Amino acid sequence: MPIDPQNALLTVQSGLAQLSALVVSYSFSAIGAVILLVLGYTVAGLAQRSIYAGLGHIHGFDTTLRHFFSRIVRYAILILVVVMVLGQFGVQTTSIIAAIGAIGLAIGLALQGTLQNIAAGIMLLALRPFRIGEYVEVGTISGTIEEIGLFATTLRTVDGVYILAPNSTLWNQPVRNYTRNGARRSDITLTIGSWNDIDLAQKTMLGVAATERRVRREPAPIAFVATVGDSNVAITLRYWTSAADFFATQIDLTKRAKQAFDSEGISIPAPPPEAPGQEAGTRQ
Repeated sequence: MPIDPQNALLTVQSGLAQLSALVVSYSFSAIGAVILLVLGYTVAGLAQRSIYAGLGHIHGFDTTLRHFFSRIVRYAILILVVVMVLGQFGVQTTSIIAAIGAIGLAIGLALQGTLQNIAAGIMLLALRPFRIGEYVEVGTISGTIEEIGLFATTLRTVDGVYILAPNSTLWNQPVRNYTRNGARRSDITLTIGSWNDIDLAQKTMLGVAATERRVRREPAPIAFVATVGDSNVAITLRYWTSAADFFATQIDLTKRAKQAFDSEGISIPAPPPEAPGQEAGTRQ
């Protein structure tokens, strides 16, 4: 079948016209998309910096939370910009939004435990039941706080063990913070023979506390009889000191109180004598 040159020319011209119109249309869409991307990226950066700086004016607002919230705003703006760019090319934005929602729901279900840790981390950083450097006890976990993250908290035990605790574990249990109040009460108890002068023993313990600079004068230290046995009496020294000096003061005062008792002739009861034949029976 012979090809009509005139019809072929008209077909080519029509195709070129349609292609030209399509190129012009998509060129404007592409230019608009580039402009939207540039503006969106700039606005997202400005919003992130503004929110980070604004939250910094709130007294006690944690730096980690400032980073977290400012980045959320940045990513939300960028996602909105991408949806608008796709709309420039005729893509149905409603279906994109529905797909993003479905993906977000799937990710949320898959990372349910992780999201719980993030939520708990935000609450820990916002309410501050403990801070870095404080010694806490939460359930079976105890140690000094070294880092509070959005997912987990790092602690160091008194014997130098590293602990990484999920935030949801720390948030769902009562927290005992031994450092927060700044001062702690301590008791030192020494047992003496009942034949000793109890008043002298109490006076001796108070004298030891009076010469220790780490013992606070208010509330004043007190010494009292804690328990009375058949041949012994327990004398307790109760005092207050700073949380940082708690263990060191307790160790030093216990040693000095025992030395002071020895100087005053206050004796500690000897263990009861073994019954006749007990040692031999034990060896058998």
